[in-house]
Amino acid sequence: MNENSQEDPAGAGPRAGGPKRRRFTPAQKLAHVQAYEQALADGDAGAYLRREGLHSASISEWRRLRDAGVLEGKEPGQAVGRPNREQAEIGRLRRQLEVTQNELDQTRTALEIMGKTHALLEQNLQERAGRARAHEALMATHEELTGAGITTREAARLTGISRATAARHGKARPAPTPLDRADPVNRLSCAEREVVLEVLDSPEFVDSTPMQVYATLLERGTYLCSVSTMYRILREDDQVVDRRRQARHPARTVPELVATGPGQVYTWDITKLPGPAKGVYYDAYVMLDIYSRYIVGAIVHARESGPLAEEMMREVFGIHGIPHVVHADRGTSMTSKSVAVLLEDLQVVRSHSRPRVSNDNPYSESLFKTAKYSPTFPERFGSLDDARAWMAEFTEWYNHEHHHSGIGLHTPADVHYGHADQIATDRQATLAAARAAHPERFSTNHAPKILDLPTAAWINQPDDEHDQSTKEDSNPAYEQAA
Repeated sequence: MNENSQEDPAGAGPRAGGPKRRRFTPAQKLAHVQAYEQALADGDAGAYLRREGLHSASISEWRRLRDAGVLEGKEPGQAVGRPNREQAEIGRLRRQLEVTQNELDQTRTALEIMGKTHALLEQNLQERAGRARAHEALMATHEELTGAGITTREAARLTGISRATAARHGKARPAPTPLDRADPVNRLSCAEREVVLEVLDSPEFVDSTPMQVYATLLERGTYLCSVSTMYRILREDDQVVDRRRQARHPARTVPELVATGPGQVYTWDITKLPGPAKGVYYDAYVMLDIYSRYIVGAIVHARESGPLAEEMMREVFGIHGIPHVVHADRGTSMTSKSVAVLLEDLQVVRSHSRPRVSNDNPYSESLFKTAKYSPTFPERFGSLDDARAWMAEFTEWYNHEHHHSGIGLHTPADVHYGHADQIATDRQATLAAARAAHPERFSTNHAPKILDLPTAAWINQPDDEHDQSTKEDSNPAYEQAA
């Protein structure tokens, strides 16, 4: 029951326990009409009627009575009655005034929009080299508005032209008076400038900088000008050019490799593992297949050297076979003679990253981040044996348990040993059964793309097929990898 309504004061009777008729005082009707109009302005009129248990017909009747003035000054319980002819006319005029006021507000809003449109038009015309024509058109509009009785403030708002600009319009500007500037008293004459230029271009000073010339002449008791003036004179004569022998770095070839199966391209790198004390580090030698992401070799030593890298490669090649290409960065172990001789004897193509370009070896860098962000990676390793034990456990987990997002959520071992196709078939059967059981839970009829196994793994993929064919013909590393 609404607290603002009154119950029928009828006493007990045959229908005493049933619903009772609601009654509203004139003040309550006025309050409901005012609240309804506020809700209507807020876009919540329907919710207000339902919340208060009112009908739209009641609100319409109360508004008519309010406009006629028959609700004002009435006491609770006093009969309202029907409005007479005079009151009805007052209500009609009030409604007409309300409509007129709404139209006036809409007209004012339209004028404001027109002013903003003019400002935007002025900006666009100015940006399109029509600034003068746009200004004249807006000034003409401003004059028409003021001539029609519109205030200058309102005309300025509509046209976007300030009142100060409008006041200045049409007034002739005085021509600027040229200033007669005297030459600075410290300026060199033309003859003195020629002398400075001759000294700087003389055989004695032709290879010296102005600062060296300045110091040498001071020691001889001669002052021509300041160092900055010497540079200024040389610059005006187009004689300030960098003549130093700049270092010329040769252009590095971008390594572009592709592997379409396991055992084609191996990449390796060395990362530091923190030892038991500050400043003590162990070196982890890690090699992996870029297609299957399988770690084919991982060993930890107390130092970095070429012979240790050669030893790891011999062990890896003996177990997993000799690849077509071995890629690495340009570290001392990667470019060592022992590693180069081994790869040359085995007819393995060597590929190296460009200097200071870590993106040329992305697979090794990504593997090292996975290792060092692992929850089991300690702050420090207690000994070399601890580091080797942890690396062995991580390698086992990474190869056989880690579902890699880059190879269709397969484990590297499944891809490396050819089990990925059967696993993909089993996954498809599982998804098909789930889709058949609950088709409303699936929006597509194919497996998610994250489960697709890429057909090739790249290091710096060529931009298009033309570049690919060109690099296949000119790059032996690319040819061997493919």
